[in-house]
Amino acid sequence: MTKIKESELIISPDGSIYHLKLHPEDIAEDIIVVGDPGRVPEISAYFDKIEFKVMNRELCTHTGYYNGKRISVLSTGMGTDNIDIVINELDALVNIDLQKRELKKEHTSLNIIRLGTSGALQEDLPVDSFMMSEYGLGLDGMLHFYEKSKEVCDKDIANAFINHTNWSENLPKPYVVRGSDILMQKLGKGFSTGITATAPGFYGPQGRQLRLQLAYPDINEKIESFQYNGHRINNLEMETSALYGLGAMLGHQTLTICVLIANRVSKQFSTDYKKPVKKLVETILDRIST
Repeated sequence: MTKIKESELIISPDGSIYHLKLHPEDIAEDIIVVGDPGRVPEISAYFDKIEFKVMNRELCTHTGYYNGKRISVLSTGMGTDNIDIVINELDALVNIDLQKRELKKEHTSLNIIRLGTSGALQEDLPVDSFMMSEYGLGLDGMLHFYEKSKEVCDKDIANAFINHTNWSENLPKPYVVRGSDILMQKLGKGFSTGITATAPGFYGPQGRQLRLQLAYPDINEKIESFQYNGHRINNLEMETSALYGLGAMLGHQTLTICVLIANRVSKQFSTDYKKPVKKLVETILDRIST
């Protein structure tokens, strides 16, 4: 069996994987990922017992038990570039023998649930409500660096979006990946569903203008007006497309559920978004553990 080179799989002197600073035994098979490292202790405070904590850069992990269920909570930081690191290293922890640098014979599938915040792109979606991402629409281009992306992307939706928006050749080619049907059925009861667009930035790529003029000032209007077989783009954030794409290629179950803390159409912003975030965390912890 071919060994993975040291430059490709970087292991720290203590035997942990390089960025996450985790050993295989440090993570559960059910993992909640959040952007903000400060949200990790807020979630693990619900645990009956915390057995492990580690922090490296913006990557913070707590593993413990909630209602007898072993769960890890991990912060990714912002953006699909961080998701690329986190998902590849989580997969390596369970599917690569780090000491031998060889692929394991038995594949382990993780359940990775992203709980986040985002802005709504449809006027009828109320601020502070919950949105489950049925599909991730990547505007970032990251997945195209992987050969297997051709197997997991929905070309029909992506091509329809490209045609509808007259997408510029100067921008990364959009891609679309479906989330986990298993996790949708287990965790998504009562939530709004739709397509989530993932942008490669917070300002220009999401149509925000400060001092720099936008090259595509009507980008949000084009995104908002897109529909495909009853599916519309409900929200815009910075991680879901990479989570869904990498998860699908590596054989993991992935799902994003966001609190809509703003509505970009009505220009509303939550007066206290921490309350619905708290409610979402409690709901998902209960549903994961039953």
